[in-house]
Amino acid sequence: MSLSLSDEQKRHLRKLGHELKPVVLIGSNGLTESVLAEIDSSITHHELIKVKIKAGDRELRDGMINDICEHQDAILVQRIGNIALLFRRNTKKPKIFFS
Repeated sequence: MSLSLSDEQKRHLRKLGHELKPVVLIGSNGLTESVLAEIDSSITHHELIKVKIKAGDRELRDGMINDICEHQDAILVQRIGNIALLFRRNTKKPKIFFS
């Protein structure tokens, strides 16, 4: 990953993400090209998104989250249950600023 976050930055992102609703739902078909394209579009526009993963197995969920982060060059800010909070800086039009 090209970016690492300090604990203070992660706290700030968790605070911002608290009110967010999941914008992408990954169902029984898993990570398809169309799902990855939707995640890319959403994270490019918003920088901070929640993704809900409907997988019964924790290992499978964690694997999907790792794959998403790898493919999207995103950072996992937080995972609670089946919801992951992901961040990727938009270098052209940043929306989230850290003090």
